Amino acid sequence: MRTKAAVVGLAALVSLGAVVPAFAADPSVPPSPAGVCQGGDGTAAAFGGRRTFRWSPEGLEYAKAHRADPAVAPAYAAVIKRADAALAGPTYTVVDKTRTPPSGDKHDYISMGPYWWPDPTRPNGEPYLRRDGEFNPERATNAFDVSDLDAMSASVEALSLAYWFTDDARYAAKAAQLLRVWFLDPATRMNPNAKYAQGVPGRTTGRAEGVLDTYRLLRVIEGVGLLAPSKALSDADQKGLERWFADYATWMRTDPNGREEQAAANNHGIWFDYQLAGFSLFARQDAVARQVVAEAGARRIATQVAPNGSLPLELTRTRALHYSYFALEALVGTAQFGRCVDLDLWRYRTADGRGLRAAFDFLAPYVGQEASFPYPELKPRDASSEALPLFAAAAQAYGDEALADKAATLAERYPANLSRLLVAPRP
Repeated sequence: MRTKAAVVGLAALVSLGAVVPAFAADPSVPPSPAGVCQGGDGTAAAFGGRRTFRWSPEGLEYAKAHRADPAVAPAYAAVIKRADAALAGPTYTVVDKTRTPPSGDKHDYISMGPYWWPDPTRPNGEPYLRRDGEFNPERATNAFDVSDLDAMSASVEALSLAYWFTDDARYAAKAAQLLRVWFLDPATRMNPNAKYAQGVPGRTTGRAEGVLDTYRLLRVIEGVGLLAPSKALSDADQKGLERWFADYATWMRTDPNGREEQAAANNHGIWFDYQLAGFSLFARQDAVARQVVAEAGARRIATQVAPNGSLPLELTRTRALHYSYFALEALVGTAQFGRCVDLDLWRYRTADGRGLRAAFDFLAPYVGQEASFPYPELKPRDASSEALPLFAAAAQAYGDEALADKAATLAERYPANLSRLLVAPRP
């Protein structure tokens, strides 16, 4: 049944005009062992109706039962602090920004490329110039939507987790309010597209790279699942959210910016897959999600991971270690979604050794030794902040003690990291 669905999914992608290149049939992504995530139903059957996809019921249940333990307490306290701030905080919407999108419709999302700066030799600074790795704070102003997108997604994440841990309905009610305002209310909702994302003043109103902005919504699709027992979201709300993500996934596959991003050869293409697989699962479009994961081995790993496990396109950046982890984060997320559609991307491996495991083996020696990374990195210590959940997930996927030790080393540095609540510790 799943195989037939994948064929239907491929036909659907072709009919929608998406670019679906041919890849070698061998090696293919192997089947995964049976797990608790079952397609678009996610973990609902094994998790009391809570429909998550990456968030582990085992990890969450362990953290809830051991929230006072020293290994869990800092992360639990951090989530509750974030949730309490969100509870007292505002709602967020795209319609209150100060700049109007080129479409004239405030419901369209707009943002500016992060590494673009005014040209000091020109009176108005345009066209802007690129300074890789240097974030322009103008992007975070209320002229654009990315700060509100980030705040809304982070708030939904924290509130949903706080509801799971405390059963306090206030957290669920606030999360539901944020979701309705951003996605559902006709007066305030975001249109399901990112056509004007990561524009550059004086150059373009929007770029393919802007699709990356919406990776923040991956938090939302997990958080919504934890809210289910509260009934804070009505059936109509739930269907409306699923429809929004279905429409956005269709936009990703069919809009020229989306299709260009899908074709990107670096981390942008990997993050496109990660988002499309997750949003499709949330929208109950299992065939699309399965096709994305089925092609990720040949499309992404075989082309972007070298036989020694490095990601060469990320090593050319001014923050090479950060971007190596950033690309690996999306591959790990896609592998986690793969378990929901019976595919094991964790164990995909080419004849010359390219695979997720090779990528971890390449990066592992620099855990705790970031300054020794032999490629450019503007902020070596900061680069490892995103590594903890990756090594924790890999240690669990491979049952590997050495990777678990790397995760433990990082956990000592980042005791409040969210992964402490999502991944059960090794026995």
